[in-house]
Amino acid sequence: MDRFRVIQGGAGAELRDIHQTMLALGQEARRAARQLALASPERKNTALMVAAGLLRTSAQDIIAANKRDVDEAREKGVSPAALDRLMLDAARIEAMAKGVENIAALPDPTGRVLATFDRPNGLKIERISTPLGVIGVIYESRPNVTADAGALCLKAGNACILRGGSDSFHTSALIHQCLVEGLRQAGLPDTAIARVPFKDRAAVGELLKGLGGNVDVIVPRGGKSLVARVQEEARVPVFAHLEGIVHVYVHGAADLEQAKSLVFNSKLRRTGICGAAETLLVDRAVMATHLSPLVKMLLDAGCEVRGDEAARGVDLRVRAAIEEDWRTEYLEKIISVKVVDSIQHAVDHIELYGSHHTDSIITQDQNAADYFLTHVDSAIVMHNASTQFADGGEFGFGGEIGIATGRMHARGPVGLEQLTSFNYRVHGAGQTRP
Repeated sequence: MDRFRVIQGGAGAELRDIHQTMLALGQEARRAARQLALASPERKNTALMVAAGLLRTSAQDIIAANKRDVDEAREKGVSPAALDRLMLDAARIEAMAKGVENIAALPDPTGRVLATFDRPNGLKIERISTPLGVIGVIYESRPNVTADAGALCLKAGNACILRGGSDSFHTSALIHQCLVEGLRQAGLPDTAIARVPFKDRAAVGELLKGLGGNVDVIVPRGGKSLVARVQEEARVPVFAHLEGIVHVYVHGAADLEQAKSLVFNSKLRRTGICGAAETLLVDRAVMATHLSPLVKMLLDAGCEVRGDEAARGVDLRVRAAIEEDWRTEYLEKIISVKVVDSIQHAVDHIELYGSHHTDSIITQDQNAADYFLTHVDSAIVMHNASTQFADGGEFGFGGEIGIATGRMHARGPVGLEQLTSFNYRVHGAGQTRP
């Protein structure tokens, strides 16, 4: 990677170096994408299986690099939740390797016949799934995204340019090396999974410009400020990934024990992921029976609760919620709690304050569940399930690059199918148009 950084002559020279290197990455990725589009499923799977094996055999080196990143992040005073997203151990590396193997085991998403049309004039038209081309992935903290994104893009026949966060710089570098070696051993271009070799944020700006027309789509995965920058500056299409302001609504027909289990898991299994619950809504119909047990359970588990007047009334430890709390993705052991008068009020609250990511209802009333599932306009809407299942791997996609909250092309977990497009292939027998 050092060959990319020839820094001399001050900041201006460094910026020119970043510009030139990024353009070269784009050009190389475009050439690699053309080769990947023609690569056999067997060759792509070989690259993935080799990479998975290398992740395992390189585990101690990856952990050592990760410790360096974690120590640097801790010195900067990052939050415990951010450290959790950054940290890798043997179990997480094994899960990463297993995820790459799972992606290899999935059916190839390209070359599928999606539809056929037989025209009266004898033309036969096929719609065939094809790779998107070159995908730029910009992400923060979680170094496992390096493996997930690289593997998914490769399986779907796409070249990718990965720009991880500066806080996971050393960890991501070693993970990337495993992917590149997999490509080499499979006889595929090692530029097919590129990694931005700069911490400087100027490299992000270059990527958002499209690298001379060589980037087809950008996938951001990170906090609100990152996504805002991407959406503001990008000159290529973006798979929108807004913050996860995730709601759990305890309906009037909710079973208390089930509600306790689901709320606890939704919030506290891992607080730093985008599927973690951030707001708990409790129906006034069960306020007397459900609110106090749920709030006390969270408080006793070390979770800070910020609530409305009703929530504050059940425990003196509850802090007063302000307007901004309903709009906040905490990614910490903090949750906002509100009592709502009806399912309609719950839906209205989610529409007003939510991010269209993931929202869940807990109820034994199927009609209420159907209403919620129909009226909540989020990428993922759940009934009697933990919001922490908002994950491509849990959906059976093998993995994900992120959760898209927009409405164009991809919505929900961005997996293999969402990383493909299609073209039309027309078969004739000499027909001409009159």
